Amino acid sequence: METVRYETSEVCTFSAGQGAACRCLIGTSGYSYVEWIDSGFYPAGTKSSAMLALYGRHFSVVELNYTWYQMARVEPLRRMADAAPDHLLFAAKLTRTMTHERDHDWRDQLQQYRKGIAPLADKLLAVLVQLPPDFDRTINNRHFLAELLDRLAGLPIAVEFRHASWAVDSVFAELERRKVTLVTVDEPDIAGLFPCLDVVTNPELFYVRFHGRNKKGWLSGNMQKKFDYNYQQHELQQWCDKHLLQIARQATRGILFFNNHVGAQAPRNAQVLAQVIKQSASLRKS
Repeated sequence: METVRYETSEVCTFSAGQGAACRCLIGTSGYSYVEWIDSGFYPAGTKSSAMLALYGRHFSVVELNYTWYQMARVEPLRRMADAAPDHLLFAAKLTRTMTHERDHDWRDQLQQYRKGIAPLADKLLAVLVQLPPDFDRTINNRHFLAELLDRLAGLPIAVEFRHASWAVDSVFAELERRKVTLVTVDEPDIAGLFPCLDVVTNPELFYVRFHGRNKKGWLSGNMQKKFDYNYQQHELQQWCDKHLLQIARQATRGILFFNNHVGAQAPRNAQVLAQVIKQSASLRKS
C-alpha cells in the first residue's frame, strides 16, 4: 500500500487587516479510527492507546467523539490528558443522552458530565452541544436549550444547530449575550438544514465543522456514506475566500474540524486547509 505523508499542521495566525490577529487551529472530529491505519495516517500495527500521541504530531487540537457516545468520566479523561502532547487542545462533545435521546435524568447527567470533564479543564476550548436535525425552534425546545445552557454555565460552550429555524437574529443575540459560540457548518445544501453563516457570537472563539458535501450520502441515513466526502483544494480555497475572512475578523481564535472521517479524508483535508490558509497573502505563521 502506498504510504501517505502527513506533515505537521502548525497554528496559523490570520491577519484580517483590522484589530488583533486570529489564531486558527485545525484538526479532526475524532482520532481513534482503525481505518486510518489502512489509509496510512497511522503506522501499521498502531494500537488505539497510541493514537492520540501520534495524532498530536500532526495537529494542535482535536474534537472528542468519545464524550458523545459515553458519559465523560474522570479516570478515562485523566489518562487521555496524560497521554496527550502538551500542545494538544480539546473540544469535547456533550453526551447524546442529553441532547438527542434526552433521558429523563438529563439534569443529573449534566452534573456528571461537568465532573467527568474536569481533567481536561486546562486544555478545554469548547464543549460542543450538538443538536439533532429535528430540534426546531419551538417554545419547548427554546426553554430546554436555555436551561441546558444555564446548567452548563462556567464551561466554554459551543452550539451546533442542524435545523434551519434557529438561523434568526434573536437566537444569535441570545448566544452573544451568554458568550456561547455559534458553530459554523459546511454541509450539503439540503432544504431545512442550518445554513453556513458568517455569524460569530463569541469574540474569543469561532468554531467550524466540515461535514462534507455528500448530499446523496446525507439523505441515505447511513453514517459511513453521510460523511464520505473528500474536499478538493479549490473548494477549501473558495470556502476561505467566502467565509474565513469575515469570521476571523470577529474573533481572536478559531478552531476548525473535519468530520469526514471515512478513509482518513478528514486529516488529509485538514492538512490541505492548513496549507490554503498559510499560502494566503493575508496570513502569517505564528
